[in-house]
Amino acid sequence: MSTTQTKDRRVHALLSEAGTTYAEEAGIRVADTPAPLWQVLVLSNLTATRIKASIAVHAARELFEAGGGTPAGMAELTWQQRVDALGRAHYVRYDEGTATRLGECADLIRERHGGDLRRLAREADKQRDRVEELLREFPGIGPSGALIFCREVQGIWPFLRPVLDGKALDGAARVGLPKSPDALAELVDGDDLARFAAALVRVALDKELADRVTAAG
Repeated sequence: MSTTQTKDRRVHALLSEAGTTYAEEAGIRVADTPAPLWQVLVLSNLTATRIKASIAVHAARELFEAGGGTPAGMAELTWQQRVDALGRAHYVRYDEGTATRLGECADLIRERHGGDLRRLAREADKQRDRVEELLREFPGIGPSGALIFCREVQGIWPFLRPVLDGKALDGAARVGLPKSPDALAELVDGDDLARFAAALVRVALDKELADRVTAAG
């Protein structure tokens, strides 16, 4: 089997077995509209903490079901309601601080961006470095959280592509794929990059999954 065929098979296996974005797993229908973009910001805030991704995804679902799926809805939740939603997802140790930060994020996005992160993209002149810089103004969104947000929305914000962060590159190395973002981006269609990036992160975190993908090639 040629090297190209091996790569193609592994990419196919990645997308087939692990190509669900974390946003999709959290029930977010990612679109270039205010509510889904806010929801991805919430998920990025939760995921950037030192906690299992599955718990962060569950926490996002609980917050959205409680009414926090929009900035206004999050602001209307009391601090205790946010803590309770996080608790139902077993988002422990960070629940109280995160509940506070999410309220602050809801206030900031409404005051600074009119509740619409598309305004942030326009303010950044659709430059990825500037987008990340503006995202880091939100409490709880550091460099890691900003990259997670960009990784998840690159399907609808193509000016960010390719977003393949350190964890995605770790996954690529684990399954024998190229270790540079540009080389990896050439392996899939642009519209599949968000799924591909999520799959690479998943194999970085799951050795059994990585072994199945490697075996496919």
